Amino acid sequence: MPHASNIVYCDGPDSPHAFDIVPIQPRKGSLDAMCPFCKGRGQWNTEIDLVSFRCKRTACDRCHGAGWVETGSDPVGLPDIEISPEGYPRWTLRFEPADDVTPIDPEKPGLSQI
Repeated sequence: MPHASNIVYCDGPDSPHAFDIVPIQPRKGSLDAMCPFCKGRGQWNTEIDLVSFRCKRTACDRCHGAGWVETGSDPVGLPDIEISPEGYPRWTLRFEPADDVTPIDPEKPGLSQI
C-alpha cells in the first residue's frame, strides 16, 4: 500500500535538510573539536522523506563518523580490517595524521576525491 511521501535529496552537509533528525555525537576519547564539515554529527542525510522521516545517510569523510576531530599533531586511530599472515581478516587500529583533510566531492556525497 503506497504512503504519502515528500522525498528531498541533499547534495552535502550544506543542504537545508542534511541534518534533520541527525543527533550530535558525544565526544569520545581525546578528540578536540567538532568536525567543521558535519558539525559534530558524524553523518548527514543524502535523502530524507519529510513525511515518514525515513532517510539514507552518509558518513563524514573528515571525521570518519566520529563527529569530532583532532586539532593538534596527534595521529587519529581508526578501526580497520587487515589480512593476517594466515590469510584471515582481523581487526586492527590504523593511524592517520590529524592534518590529513580528505576533500568531499559534492557530486558524490560520502566519497572522497582521493
